[in-house]
Amino acid sequence: MQQQRKNPTKAVVSKIEKINTEVLTLTYGAIVAQIVRESENVIDANEQLEKMGFNIGQRLIDEFLAKTEIKVCKDKVDVAENIAKNAFPMFLGIQADAEILPEQEKLFQFNIHFSDNPLNDFVELPENLQGLNYSNIIAGAIRGALSTIHWIAECRFIKDQLKGDDKTIIQVEMKREKFKDDD
Repeated sequence: MQQQRKNPTKAVVSKIEKINTEVLTLTYGAIVAQIVRESENVIDANEQLEKMGFNIGQRLIDEFLAKTEIKVCKDKVDVAENIAKNAFPMFLGIQADAEILPEQEKLFQFNIHFSDNPLNDFVELPENLQGLNYSNIIAGAIRGALSTIHWIAECRFIKDQLKGDDKTIIQVEMKREKFKDDD
């Protein structure tokens, strides 16, 4: 009989104090609006949102590891599954799935699929901002968390419900950070 793997964050997620989703959505919307006003173009706004997320992700990984029973991921697939199945419910309150992609040139790749993004509530992108990755803070947080555990990553939106897609997909490419002692 196959033993089912327990979800180490399920009990933790239920105990964490939650912020009102509408307050989060409206506060984030105000931040994005300010960044867009202060940016010279959409590319600069995307970079600022990603950088903000990166800084947040570097701190969230500490909280994630401190509050869960996860001590070490056994492999890259486990890292991807933990992000989708454990971190997304813990920090965004949503369900996500990881789709492992074929490895190319020593890059481990996976997509995170989710169909409920609380940051998108009450948001419509005007025509002149269709290039804005409104939730780029999430991609940045993933990159920041991975950098803290010595993975070099790139994250990008492949699909976005805010732009009319059926679900949101973030693609993650990661490789192990090389240390000076490595061969």
